[in-house]
Amino acid sequence: MQDGEMASLRTVADYQFGAGAGAALFPSGEPLEIDRSSTGRPQQVARDDGQRLVSVGLDGRFTLGVAGGQRLVDEFDAPGARVTVGDESEPFVRDGKNVFAKFVQAVDADVRAGDELAVVHERGDVVAVGRAELDAESMLDFDSGVAVMVRSGVPDE
Repeated sequence: MQDGEMASLRTVADYQFGAGAGAALFPSGEPLEIDRSSTGRPQQVARDDGQRLVSVGLDGRFTLGVAGGQRLVDEFDAPGARVTVGDESEPFVRDGKNVFAKFVQAVDADVRAGDELAVVHERGDVVAVGRAELDAESMLDFDSGVAVMVRSGVPDE
């Protein structure tokens, strides 16, 4: 990967997730696997062990893989880039079921509908990644409805 392309990926990550996200997702010196479209545009970026960090949408925005969500959780202090759930919904979310607003315990105050984020258990374990369906205030206020559309759950080990 060229330095300019890495800088571009980091810039998008910083814009989408906040300052420091680019360096967290794509650290200097780490070998990354990049799947490209027929035009050469990055479509997926993974660690060298194949775990997906992000997919790159046609609009240039990232969708998180579990490995990418974990890196953001490791980089940002709670509740940054995440929504927190408790014991009641954890097993369902791990199985890939959506997060409902009534089970949201905490959320990054900057989350808007459509944002990518990690779902963590109150212990701090990443249990899923997905797309916010509500803004942060609504997630905490509503007693019904989907708060996060889960894309990938993390099976319990």
